[in-house]
Amino acid sequence: MHDARTPEDLTGWDPSTELGFPGEFPYTRGIQPTMYRGRLWSMRQYAGFATAEESNKRYRYLLAQGVSGLSVAFDLPTQMGYDSDHPLAAGEVGRVGVAIDSIEDMAALFDGIPLDRVSTSMTINATAIILLSLYVAVAKRQGVPIRALSGTVQNDILKEYIARGTYIYPPRQSLRIVTDIFAFCERELPQWNTISISGYHIREAGSTAVQEVGFTFANAIAYVQSAIDAGLDVNQFGQRLSFFFNAHNDFLEEIAKYRAARRLWARIMRDRFHATSPRAQQLRFHTQTAGSTLTAQQPDNNIVRVALQALAAVLGGTQSLHGNGRDEALALPTEESARIALRTQQIIAAESGVANTVDPVAGSYAIETLTNAIEQGAADLLARIERAGGTLVAIEAGIIQREIQESAYRAQVAIDSGDAVVVGMNRFANEARAGGGGAPPAVMMETLQIDADVERRQIERVRALRASRSADAARSAVDAVTQAARHGSNLVPPIIAAVEAKATVGEIAHAMRQVFGEYEETATV
Repeated sequence: MHDARTPEDLTGWDPSTELGFPGEFPYTRGIQPTMYRGRLWSMRQYAGFATAEESNKRYRYLLAQGVSGLSVAFDLPTQMGYDSDHPLAAGEVGRVGVAIDSIEDMAALFDGIPLDRVSTSMTINATAIILLSLYVAVAKRQGVPIRALSGTVQNDILKEYIARGTYIYPPRQSLRIVTDIFAFCERELPQWNTISISGYHIREAGSTAVQEVGFTFANAIAYVQSAIDAGLDVNQFGQRLSFFFNAHNDFLEEIAKYRAARRLWARIMRDRFHATSPRAQQLRFHTQTAGSTLTAQQPDNNIVRVALQALAAVLGGTQSLHGNGRDEALALPTEESARIALRTQQIIAAESGVANTVDPVAGSYAIETLTNAIEQGAADLLARIERAGGTLVAIEAGIIQREIQESAYRAQVAIDSGDAVVVGMNRFANEARAGGGGAPPAVMMETLQIDADVERRQIERVRALRASRSADAARSAVDAVTQAARHGSNLVPPIIAAVEAKATVGEIAHAMRQVFGEYEETATV
């Protein structure tokens, strides 16, 4: 809770160094001089489910409704490097995202969508190098010069160890894959954002706003240092780094968080890594509203939550935004829910007037005090991680995981006790409580249903692909991936060749498993 703020709270505060002008160091007020007066944020809707053909229909629908970029959700087997017919994929095919096993699936996913005119964000990490290779291969099939491709691959594997869990290989080997993507894209895909360093999942796991910034930047520092160690130029690859933040419930704190993050990152890149290019110093980020704040009870309340969270992201200067559907505490969003979420962004852009002023919150006592506090808190966290031996050591020792778990526990205790109000769940719950106690029941509403036959059809599809391809060509291409993994050459070119030879995601991931091994999490207490 924020108390009253006065000029005394900003004693010694120098707006010329702490704020500057929009588009100028330290970029507290935004990375563009005119911000949304010159160009609105990209309006994305995260989508993907069932088969490639069904997801393609949703993408076409969203593009027709006015989205300005696609954001792809992949199912868990694809994220974990298993083909749809693998025993560990059973029951998960097409459930939380689209099932992609091969170049034929990827081609169907983007059928009729011109990849030189649409920006695509792919939420994928452990298998990011394979999915990016599939995207490049599909672009080549379309006749699109790969240098014309624009978009982002999440490729942020470190946060998987601390907040989400879809990792395959150990951290140090995974960092090598990340830097291979950096190096390839620097040469071949100059408009591609090579990583989306994600605070979103850290916040969804229960962190505070300060921890979201601090732990995200700890991961980012590890990526930047790895790239420098691999011989890459920070002024070049630094321009293609992007970030992914959460828009949570505390409206003023969230606005301040984005401003603090921009300022802190600019200083890290300039002072620690000696980046001199303004583009390499600038924090560019996508925002998604907070899925963890959505309730199954009174789900229409979620429309209001998403609107406020989205407005905070806009006032904080995001470059790209996704609003969650009102029904996402129950299932993947229906077309209607996705449309309402998109219309929410469009109303903010077209009707609220906030896009007409560059950084309208600048100079607010509360905002500037919170911005200072979040920046300092995140910097203190980074210093503690450095003292512990750096990000990889802190992850391997479970230090970061433990801090997030403790914050998540405190937040849940506050909800359970009623100290933190969740409207419609622990306060203002107008449904009858079952048995006179406990949380009110979820409201029944129409939700998106995944056809139970999807898994069988996808299994048949991947098996038919294996039967129809040249087995020798696929085997030879996968062997080349194994050799590249073993000998340290860049993995992207042989993986592109492998997917073009119709090797599957699972086969390529397995080739790297044989060299890199698999990561096994150690329990934190």
